[in-house]
Amino acid sequence: MATRVPGRAATATADGGGLVTGWSAAAERLTGFGAGRVLGRPAVELLAGRVPVALLRAVVGHRPFDGMVRLSRSEDDPVAVELAVVPVRTARGEPTWVLSAQPLQPLQPLRPLTAAAAAPAPAPVAKSASEPSASAASAASAASSAERARQRLALLGEAGLRIGSTLEVERTAQELADVAVEGFADFVGVDLLDSVFGGAPPSEAGLVFYRVAQRSVLPGSPESAVVSGRGDVIAADSPMARVLASGRPLHTDYRDPAIRSWLAQEPERERLAQEFGIHSALLVPLTARGTTLGVAIFLRHRSPEPFDEDDLLLATELTARAALSVDNARQYTQQRDTALALQRSLLPSRTPRQAAVEVAFRYLPAGGREGVGGDWFDVIPLSGARVALVVGDVVGHGVPASAAMGRLRTAVRTLADIDMPPDELLTHLDDLVLRVDLDELPEGGTAWAGSSVGATCLYAVYDPVNRSCSLARAGHPGPALVGPDNTVSFPELPAGPPLGLGGLPFEAAELEVPEGSVLALYTDGLLRASELRGDPELGLGRLGSALAAPAGSLEDLCDQVLSSTLGPDAPTDDVALLLARTRALHTQDVADWPLRHDPSEVARARKLATSKLADWGIEEASFVTELVVSELITNAVRYGRPPIGFRLIRDGGVLICEVSDGSSTAPHLRRAHNDDEGGRGLLLVAQLCRNWGTRHTPRGKTIWAEQEL
Repeated sequence: MATRVPGRAATATADGGGLVTGWSAAAERLTGFGAGRVLGRPAVELLAGRVPVALLRAVVGHRPFDGMVRLSRSEDDPVAVELAVVPVRTARGEPTWVLSAQPLQPLQPLRPLTAAAAAPAPAPVAKSASEPSASAASAASAASSAERARQRLALLGEAGLRIGSTLEVERTAQELADVAVEGFADFVGVDLLDSVFGGAPPSEAGLVFYRVAQRSVLPGSPESAVVSGRGDVIAADSPMARVLASGRPLHTDYRDPAIRSWLAQEPERERLAQEFGIHSALLVPLTARGTTLGVAIFLRHRSPEPFDEDDLLLATELTARAALSVDNARQYTQQRDTALALQRSLLPSRTPRQAAVEVAFRYLPAGGREGVGGDWFDVIPLSGARVALVVGDVVGHGVPASAAMGRLRTAVRTLADIDMPPDELLTHLDDLVLRVDLDELPEGGTAWAGSSVGATCLYAVYDPVNRSCSLARAGHPGPALVGPDNTVSFPELPAGPPLGLGGLPFEAAELEVPEGSVLALYTDGLLRASELRGDPELGLGRLGSALAAPAGSLEDLCDQVLSSTLGPDAPTDDVALLLARTRALHTQDVADWPLRHDPSEVARARKLATSKLADWGIEEASFVTELVVSELITNAVRYGRPPIGFRLIRDGGVLICEVSDGSSTAPHLRRAHNDDEGGRGLLLVAQLCRNWGTRHTPRGKTIWAEQEL
């Protein structure tokens, strides 16, 4: 028969590869192996020949083990131990072993390990009733030690489940404090270097910490000298500074002269230590991937027992788990902030000046682990007082998605600048995405192994003169249209494939849009609120109800839509919302005349223009307008084909002159030589007007020029 030896259990840890990572002083006394001889070596190599084969199989197979074994320190020095091997998981999900061994006192010498299994148990020696039981107290003490060892193992298992559940720095630190206070420490404080915040790499030279989390067995943590969420400047000789400088944990007693000397310089800490009876502390650096992030502080004042070396090992393991999770959260925050800054720099901060629509917009980044996505929107003024409205969504998240979004937005603006129809613009954009994918294919890759840039897009062009809207979509949700009477409809548009597939056509649709209507363009994140459970019909229903509800302004309507469809929680995907209330240019602001294919029409056009400018009260623009009209109509008569049309548009502070003809040949600027008879007219137009250009139509082309009034 054997009884437990009074004293603390020996504990050790091993990583998923079976290498020993922790070795307590009690383990060293039990086995005779120093930490320097054991750390970093395979656990199986150390145990082979010293423990039963069943235990080795459990260790190799990463299975739990609990029972009495005979540990052979040498051929003639065996010892019986009660051993528990518990597999747990690190914060990254990697397997870890925790071993706890409680020595058993044999009543007679144990035989060597090879014969132990066949040895019968000796009969106990009887004691007289009057003889005191010398082993009773020892057994009770040993049982208490074994129970504490099991509690530590359970605490490690709990930490693996609870620490690192989110990618939030403060939340992870609080999880460490919550777990450690439950049965281990009376107070836990987690202090991080100020350089951790904002994503900057930590600097060990700084001595400013921020208390990001704390927990106590007492309500409100009254023993804390630092308010949670505030900074704390510490002296260079403080225990925290020593731990930070060395990168090694510190086990200290508050009666230690060095601690008392430091407390003498910190009156508030000294007062709290005396008031609450703080007597023992563990200070463990939060270190991950070679970077020290801060310090975890474990205190005892209610528990009479001070921390021991096994407690230091446990605190180090708990802190290592939390440090890795904190570093993951820090890097995630840094990448998210970078992607968000890039995203916001690429999105328009304000809409350009134009009179066709009144615009309001919102962009909300995703609040989950995925990070910022590639949603975008844009408002692009076009010739003839028209305006292009764009929304798009790049597949993926993070900096790559933001960069891809920037490329697509630039491409859309470039294609819109040459006045392409919506379906033709999406065709060119699809070709661009496909070329980017081919350029980024690895050597030997197939042409379509999944698009690296894949995206969706909705492109709409609104014309305030005829109050129509031409739209085409590439795998994107269609718009919502709110009439002047607040009735909401979701127009059916031809379904186009997502960008990046290649070889498939896009088709445009024409909508009649009454003046005062609201066009709502959005990305699918607006329909993916968590409570909708992915039901697009329910999402569209909520969107329609929000758009139909009365609102004081477009800005109010934007907020109303977001609150109704998303609720109070952060969206699970990026959300881009663009609302455009249409305006119309009435007949009094537009003058249109057909012209004959005859040079004499140039003089007639000049008279028509000056007469209309007089009616509008802007005679001061007559001189420049006559020059522009003469040049554009002369070119149409000389180089174009009938029919020829002439139109003037007054759009706020801008006068637009348009000349159309049946030819598809577009003019271009060139430098005229001294002996050239022509080539100077367009240069004159470009100098007199703020902008000019050409757009192609199904029946030819239109040359336009804009003047500031």
